[in-house]
Amino acid sequence: MYTDILYEVDDPVATITLNRPDSLNAWTSRMDDEIRHAVDQANQDRSVVGIIVTGAGRAFCAGADMKLLDRLSSGEQTDSEDAAADRDYPWSDPQGDFDGRFPYLLATDKPIIAAVNGPVAGMAYPFSLCCDIRVASPDAMFVVAFPERGLIAEWGLSWMLPRLVGPAVALDLLFSSRRVKGEEAHQLGLVNHLAEADDLLAYCRRYIERLAESCSPSSLAVMKRQVYQQFHVGLGQAELESQKLMVESFGRPDFAEGVRSFVEKRPPRFPRLPLEE
Repeated sequence: MYTDILYEVDDPVATITLNRPDSLNAWTSRMDDEIRHAVDQANQDRSVVGIIVTGAGRAFCAGADMKLLDRLSSGEQTDSEDAAADRDYPWSDPQGDFDGRFPYLLATDKPIIAAVNGPVAGMAYPFSLCCDIRVASPDAMFVVAFPERGLIAEWGLSWMLPRLVGPAVALDLLFSSRRVKGEEAHQLGLVNHLAEADDLLAYCRRYIERLAESCSPSSLAVMKRQVYQQFHVGLGQAELESQKLMVESFGRPDFAEGVRSFVEKRPPRFPRLPLEE
């Protein structure tokens, strides 16, 4: 079904691998569409609790394919970067805050981990930041390079990056285009966890397995939506919304199961998403 990615499901994990290693997994319109399709497949698969995205070979993704950039720089029109607003999303909001090219990852019910195995450049940078968690090897490298190409902070990077590392660090990274390796990325907050290259995917899998063993998928989905939607509101509105959501959670079977499993000193048995009708 796919040509630019690999897609594999092994309960409780779906793994999406950017699979153009000869070009350092450079981004294409086909890859864009295939990742979007695979994420939707994983979101609808009840055997999947979490999603891992990684790259084949020695890179995560080197950014947009240079053939596309060359055509764009020559003024040639291309349909490979078509309007993201024409696409479908798992959920949205009236303001359209999640209607961009990569924010559909934020609007996906299940946790998404970027397993950063090598260089992340160009448009892969905002893509990786729209994953919920980043786990990187020490050899991973983040670089924007936009000002070196006469470009700007694209695809929402100017919004996401300061929220992870603060405005001063974000501007330093954007202005200088300097290469940030795994250790520094971890120190700056770009990366949540470090794992050795030969343990990277296994580390991410163990993370999702722990979620599958002990956490309510419905709770994870609600909390993910809370975090991203409440980026756009004040504390008062966020607190009021959390009260409403907490009352709703009291009425869900997951709450009863969570309490019962704790009292009975056994692992909880929560239903997977999407919930059966």
